[in-house]
Amino acid sequence: MIGCSHGTDDHDGRAAVRSILADVVTLRPDLDVREAFVDVQTPAVGDVVTEVVAAGGEAVVVPLLLSVGFHVSVDVSKAVDLPGARAAAPLGPDASLVEILADRLDEVGLTADDAVVLAAAGSRDPSAAVAVQEVAAALAALLDRHVGPPDERGPGLVVGYGAGAQPRVPDAVRLARGDDDRRVVVASYLLAPGYFLDRVLEAGADIVSAPLAPDRRLAHLALRRFAAALD
Repeated sequence: MIGCSHGTDDHDGRAAVRSILADVVTLRPDLDVREAFVDVQTPAVGDVVTEVVAAGGEAVVVPLLLSVGFHVSVDVSKAVDLPGARAAAPLGPDASLVEILADRLDEVGLTADDAVVLAAAGSRDPSAAVAVQEVAAALAALLDRHVGPPDERGPGLVVGYGAGAQPRVPDAVRLARGDDDRRVVVASYLLAPGYFLDRVLEAGADIVSAPLAPDRRLAHLALRRFAAALD
């Protein structure tokens, strides 16, 4: 199993992503688990796949990413384009991610009167936005609120993106705050600290939840993706 993440210069971000693979090793000590990246850090995913296959092994790349996008459809696909290699689906969307998001919001004291912004990294790939909207709908249902800006139904949940799609997170925060100047809490639909979380923290919300990792549920999810790829 090759756990492939984006890569980051952020020390805490690296530790958070590494915690997922550490949990995978704890859950499956029999499994050969390796780390790889599509950008910023090394080793590159293509190099790790080539090394495994050249040694006679079978490589399954599990994208530690939250949706399909350029890195999944291009970088990972190219890396596994040889006999003995295959790619699993990315981590998102998934119900376990929604549960983690809800727990993170509970940790920061979300109330029924607060507006929520689901902040995602964003991608130019339309399927990535569809995946985020699926997570938004599930999170809104779990929180018993609607997707959209405040209206007669209540404070709502608004989606915002760091890049690649609209609205951007600062605009989503303003939209969620509405005319009543209500408190805005951001649910960070981000795997780990890094560039996008830094931008979210600057977006004008009152409270920003922690990213998804570390959380043991992410390792369970990665292993489900791994098993599905083998099947």
